Amino acid sequence: MKKSSISIFKVLVLAGGLLCASSCSDFLEREPDQILTEEQVFGDPVMIRSVLANYYGRVNWGQHIGDSYTLTVLDEAGKSDGGPDNMQNFGNAHWRVYDYGLIRNINQFLKGLRSTTVLDELDRLQYEGEARFLRAWTYFNMARGMGGMPIVGDEVFEYASGMDITTLQYPRSTEAELYNYIIAECDEIAPMMSIDPNTNSARANKWVALMLKARAAIYAGSLANYNNKMPSPITTPGGEVGIPANLADGYYQTALAAAKEVIDNSPYELQLTKPDDLERNFYEATSVKGNNKEVIWARDHGYPGANQQVNFTTANIPGSHAEDIDRAYAGPILNLVEDFEYTDNRNGEIRIQDNQGNYVFYDSPVDAFANKDARLGGSVILPNAVFKGTPVGLQAGQKVWSNGVWQTVTGQPGEQDGSGRLITAANGPNRSNEQFMNKTGFFFRKFLDETPGASTRGRNSDMWFPRFRFAEAVLIAAEAAMELGQQPVAVGYINQVRERAGIQPLASVTVDDIIQERRVEFAFENHRYWDLKRFRRAHIVWDGVVNNPTAQQYALFPYLVVAPGTPNDGKYVFDRLVFSNSLHPRFFELRNYYNFIDLAWQNANPKIVLNPFQ
Repeated sequence: MKKSSISIFKVLVLAGGLLCASSCSDFLEREPDQILTEEQVFGDPVMIRSVLANYYGRVNWGQHIGDSYTLTVLDEAGKSDGGPDNMQNFGNAHWRVYDYGLIRNINQFLKGLRSTTVLDELDRLQYEGEARFLRAWTYFNMARGMGGMPIVGDEVFEYASGMDITTLQYPRSTEAELYNYIIAECDEIAPMMSIDPNTNSARANKWVALMLKARAAIYAGSLANYNNKMPSPITTPGGEVGIPANLADGYYQTALAAAKEVIDNSPYELQLTKPDDLERNFYEATSVKGNNKEVIWARDHGYPGANQQVNFTTANIPGSHAEDIDRAYAGPILNLVEDFEYTDNRNGEIRIQDNQGNYVFYDSPVDAFANKDARLGGSVILPNAVFKGTPVGLQAGQKVWSNGVWQTVTGQPGEQDGSGRLITAANGPNRSNEQFMNKTGFFFRKFLDETPGASTRGRNSDMWFPRFRFAEAVLIAAEAAMELGQQPVAVGYINQVRERAGIQPLASVTVDDIIQERRVEFAFENHRYWDLKRFRRAHIVWDGVVNNPTAQQYALFPYLVVAPGTPNDGKYVFDRLVFSNSLHPRFFELRNYYNFIDLAWQNANPKIVLNPFQ
């Protein structure tokens, strides 16, 4: 092998530094700490693994628990920390991915990997499959944001002085071509890869590749379907944006077949290890690594290890349970909480008032959420719910019955009245600009680490962030079957997920049922934004209208009733309030369905056409 003066690791440094992949597995803890030649890298199995680990650490886009703010920009959570969030709309580059530097590095890696002699064939094929998967994953993240983009295959472009630069300029593919490429890559690499789970699901295997195939196909199918049902479909003349409607069924068939293969043949399952405690079961299925049978691929965060921990728990833990100064950065909002159904009623609205407009009284704040979808308690800490063995108090103030009217009394966090009754809980919620104080009425449960020390700055957490779960395979199968008119199949799949959640089965499945089910199953898991985009619902749900119940963010504040001599004294009531830290309703415009193409990219490559509305 030729010894290059410009090594792979020097290229990586120029592309953004040697980033350590976040994982607690030995494989992904490999972190190169020096510049090496290609000969040194591909002459050493350990260094080959180290390069691949680097690539895993560079694919972290969209919502994720390494950046709590990303969870607050939709209709799932709100930022409680400090002053109001002034977000008014979604920018032209919101969660845009354009990483041809990473694609080039992977292509360099593939070139060296295919010629190395230090690996046995099984390992070489596994590593090639993983590298190509990460490349396909990168293309997928570009596609769902921008549509068709240049497909460079295995090319490693090298510019020499005097060469014709146009040979390095590739035009954008059509949107369909890019999805087809991703699907084809997954088909090619799946047989190369292991069929076994790996430590903390941190590495790609055959089932991860099939999950990407299923997701890419279901995205492409819904784009072909729902974009063309808009009054004015969003397209470009060359097809860089817009997939023909007649391709939808083919994509749905591909998605159903890939999802079914995962469901029928993989070692993963819809985890149900605690049938007597479905809330705890769901939390463990999403947020506990040990003996997990559900998570197929995750962004793992290892402990100990330099820069590998994640501060999600440190930032968002309730103040009553905090182990350090940080706490209560953000919390789930009422919009999400009310989308979780009751076991016997699909309308999940919390009963706050009766038909005459009078308060509904509860013995404990948590009673308002009794008989809710078990996924709610596994995703959200509700007022007075138990976390790590003790209740999480949430009380905004008191409702005092005086002269025939209710008066609202609030105090400082932890303050009591003259009778020794709590006015405002130490956790809040309140509507001030105070730091470290809850303002939504709820805390995160999903991804909040129970490990001692996990909410300290010195340690932080090794919590993972699932990217593919078995539940997604089941819901992709349900969606694809529904779109193909296979109602009995769709009903069977969606009811598997609903049964685990403890809610009533469906007799039929509609697209609204799919959107609803995915909303509550995958809360905080980087699905909601992309789902509403591909179903072409985002501009309807987030229409920017003040007090629209789907666009405006809402909070729910519990109050202790102070009404001496009445049966309701000492009970609790709730007020539904506009979330004070969100100044504007969410506003998604038609132009936001596709990120804008940076004009600098077009200046460098005039073959790249712009997206609609630019």
